[in-house]
Amino acid sequence: MKTQDVRTYTEQRLRWLQNLPDNQRRAELAKLRRGVGQRPGELPELWGSFLLGMPEGFQGNNGPTAAEWAVYLALTLYAVHQQGNDQPMNRPHSTLGRAVRQLAERNTSAGQDWTEASVLRRFNALATAEEITEISHHLRGMVQLLSAAKDGAIPLDYPQLAVDLYELQCTDPRYTQIPANVRLRWGQDLYRETKKASSEEEEKEN
Repeated sequence: MKTQDVRTYTEQRLRWLQNLPDNQRRAELAKLRRGVGQRPGELPELWGSFLLGMPEGFQGNNGPTAAEWAVYLALTLYAVHQQGNDQPMNRPHSTLGRAVRQLAERNTSAGQDWTEASVLRRFNALATAEEITEISHHLRGMVQLLSAAKDGAIPLDYPQLAVDLYELQCTDPRYTQIPANVRLRWGQDLYRETKKASSEEEEKEN
């Protein structure tokens, strides 16, 4: 498994992007956004953006590998997320499940429980998707919602997202539980009670 390598390489590419001069960074992000909806490698102008320095073990001879898909999607979706946002949209520990929970809570009307938020139907569609192209489609919509969230954009942990995307594509019969574990992790993060929510419950009881 290349899980840690996928995380490390994604971190390196994001750090490289963030350290570019402003004009160059904006140009690079615009270029990455053009890759959304495409397969890794289809746009020659993006080869350097996600292949430069990529470990040889990530690459295959018969189309994009799981690692290439994971890194490519993380970088291109980060570019979508960052558009129009001054603050960095890559934030450690802001996992997909936690970010969607925040979004659901913000989109909940007075008197409505966050579990009734319509965004959860989209999240369920993403979580049950199996083909990487279908996952990419649903994930793009989710990132756009996070970027345009009420009261400010909600960041994501993009190296962790790359790991999740890599593990979701695992087809090794010895590790059949790995994709299911990713989905379970998303659900755990979605329903994990925040400190704020716990405090409010304690106040109600008192």
